[in-house]
Amino acid sequence: MKHWWWKFLAVALVLSASIAALRTPLAPAVVYVDAGEVSAGAAALRVVGYGTRFTESPVQAYLENGGQFVQAMRIEVADDRHLTAHFEVPAGLREDLCDLIVSAPGQGDMRLFDAFFYRSKGAGAATGTVEAPQRTQREGFVFPNRNLLYESIRNLNFHVPMWFTMMLLQTIALVFSIRVLSGGDPLHDRGALAAVQVSLLFAFLGLITGSVWARATWGGWWTGDTKLNGAAVTILIYLAYLVLRGSVTDPAKRARLAAIYNIFAYVLMLLFIMALPRMTASLHPGSGGNPAFSQYDLDASLRPVFYAAVLGWMGIGTWLLHLQYRLARLEIAKNHA
Repeated sequence: MKHWWWKFLAVALVLSASIAALRTPLAPAVVYVDAGEVSAGAAALRVVGYGTRFTESPVQAYLENGGQFVQAMRIEVADDRHLTAHFEVPAGLREDLCDLIVSAPGQGDMRLFDAFFYRSKGAGAATGTVEAPQRTQREGFVFPNRNLLYESIRNLNFHVPMWFTMMLLQTIALVFSIRVLSGGDPLHDRGALAAVQVSLLFAFLGLITGSVWARATWGGWWTGDTKLNGAAVTILIYLAYLVLRGSVTDPAKRARLAAIYNIFAYVLMLLFIMALPRMTASLHPGSGGNPAFSQYDLDASLRPVFYAAVLGWMGIGTWLLHLQYRLARLEIAKNHA
């Protein structure tokens, strides 16, 4: 039983994180405003919410620009998802872009980042601004809501852990390969093979969940995104590892060639998945200068669920590797019997 605790823990983490990811309601959010820019003067902005209940409680709306806040003079609520906020926008605000904040008791502060381009930029408005509004708290635990992602944000707890688990297993395969080159133990060679095989399972799961996510958010099952193409190339590189092994019949020679190839494959994996996407424009968070897991794509309240999913899936992957490794050890023992 003492050897099973971490397996039970992995299953429990995956189940609890999956239930939380699928069952927790999405937080109310502002998802659309009908104006792309505002200028100094009167502005009537029609706002669309998602999961909001604008009719249930008084609603306040603010523009934030460089730390200065402008409160809506009047709000007309049409229904739970639609309202019109009337502003008197002062001249001389500090930044080119304004955030829109809509607050309602029980629903919290709903912020639409960079909602408007502001045409009357200056050194700061002298009049027409208010103090920073007090934060309005949400009731209960809700799933963070990110514009464009909507309900598909739940996929974060399935898609990203697959790639993290794949990278963990390929790192284990790298360690086994280095040990093959340093000692020549056939069991280490089989361990590297087992780790690559299980990592490919998670790589394909990552591709499938990523493709579903791309269809929901980017409009296509596959795009020319750098990271998507890099992931596909990485899978092909590791599939070639299996082809290489099948083309060499001498066990000792096969083990050394496979180990050398596996080291290069790992370096290429880091290049295609971690390095190149950060140096080029990409739709993925963490690419093209957009820091991953920032305020734009991850909320602090989501982190416990996300990290539980990552640890749980890594545990499941390690469990599968352990089973493959035990099978390889039994086969080697049988061949030497």
